[in-house]
Parts: sequence; C-alpha cells; structure tokens
Amino acid sequence: MKQLSITLRRSTIGRPRKHRLVALGLGLTKMNKTVILQDTPQIRGMAQKICHLVEVAEVGEVSS
Repeated sequence: MKQLSITLRRSTIGRPRKHRLVALGLGLTKMNKTVILQDTPQIRGMAQKICHLVEVAEVGEVSS
C-alpha cells in the first residue's frame, strides 16, 4: 500500500481550533516534523484541510 510523507511547514499558532486539531490528529506536533502515514481517503482529506500548513509527498509502496 502507498504511503504519504506529511510535514508541518507552517505553525498552527493563530489558526482556527479545527486546523490545530487536524494537525494533532495527523501526529504533527512541532514545526518541520514529518510523519509517514498510509495513503487513505481519510488521511488525504485531513491533509487537504490544512494544505496551507503542510507539505505532502508520496512515498514508495511498502511490502507486507
């Protein structure tokens, strides 16, 4: 299954509460932190909600 690399590039300070909660839900707690998550519609939707704060890149497939 494909994976996404999501990096928090801009601060959540001064952002709406929903944006901060989405970042926390993705596991992004500090600036420039990168998390590797499964490429699912839910994760893509969360990344889209805060697309102005994050950088998303596709990572190669992982064999199980």
